[in-house]
Amino acid sequence: MDDQIRIPCVLMRGGTSKGPFFLNSDLPSDPRQRDELLIEMMGSGHPLEIDGLGGGNSLSSKVAIVGPSTRDGADVDYLFAQVKVLERAVDTGPNCGNMLSAVGAFAIEKGLISAQRGETSVRVHNVNTGKIIEARIQTPGGELRYQGETAIDGVPGTAAPVYLAFLEAVGAKTGMLLPSGTPQEIINGVPVSLVDGATPVVIARAENFGLTGSESAAELDASAEFMAQLEEIRIDAGRRMGLGDVRDSVLPKPVLIGTPRNGGTLAVRYFTPHACHTSLATTGAVSIAIAATLPDSIVGAMLPELNFPADLTLEHPTGRIDVRVERDETTLDPVVFITRTCRRLFEGAALVRRKN
Repeated sequence: MDDQIRIPCVLMRGGTSKGPFFLNSDLPSDPRQRDELLIEMMGSGHPLEIDGLGGGNSLSSKVAIVGPSTRDGADVDYLFAQVKVLERAVDTGPNCGNMLSAVGAFAIEKGLISAQRGETSVRVHNVNTGKIIEARIQTPGGELRYQGETAIDGVPGTAAPVYLAFLEAVGAKTGMLLPSGTPQEIINGVPVSLVDGATPVVIARAENFGLTGSESAAELDASAEFMAQLEEIRIDAGRRMGLGDVRDSVLPKPVLIGTPRNGGTLAVRYFTPHACHTSLATTGAVSIAIAATLPDSIVGAMLPELNFPADLTLEHPTGRIDVRVERDETTLDPVVFITRTCRRLFEGAALVRRKN
């Protein structure tokens, strides 16, 4: 008997993240068994994830699980799993917008969606948050296309664009834009905004930590005192947002904003949460853009002249990301648009040790 299990998968880059994509029918339906399999598969519990598919970094230790939609108005289901690198644990609390940008292409390749001529719209139900995001995939002549001329900072080269429209971006985890009931409050002497957009975030001005918001990710990670201060604020923020004890959760995500240096709208440093993101999570960018629509929030107060619809350029450690914010004509809720790219990197099967 073969002592390894073979599970079909496709390794894909989505935005500035990458990881294996699976059909949900190829994984155990029991969440505990599924997570044990993902931990084993990714090599979690080792800093290099040397005995698995993970890349030893939170941006490359991610999994996407895709299947037929279980919600009206959506085409496919997408469950995101953050497989922790150092701890043998899986967190399915957050969404990942970067990985999401490859879901439509994966669904088309697997026959879950039929490609249309020109562009194919895929309405993705993010199971983590219950929200629907529309992905527009380039399919000229009814054929999926990965190559193109669109560049995104944090990824070398160019590829075909993927347009993401976050149609239900408010209240991803708590159901409320302002879970604590106020656009701004004080935690440990630091003014913050607790916003639940595409992901729950705790936003503060970098200057309140003696920073500019344009520091490198490595510089911020190296400051143990700063990281400890940020974690204390994050834990208190989680309690105030109704998320409970978040010591073992990746939510909420801390965000620092500052004055831009390269012609952008804001300088942004986003944390994952225990390390600074080398670029900027898509869901983080969406949440910052939504916060900008609140004049009394930390973000809104920095952009008092902003009018909507608005185009924002957010500077991050490896470049910038452009975000467009509009208001739904009927509900007046914010709708956020972001351009990403994706690429199919490898296809085959993940091999996992068979348990006796």
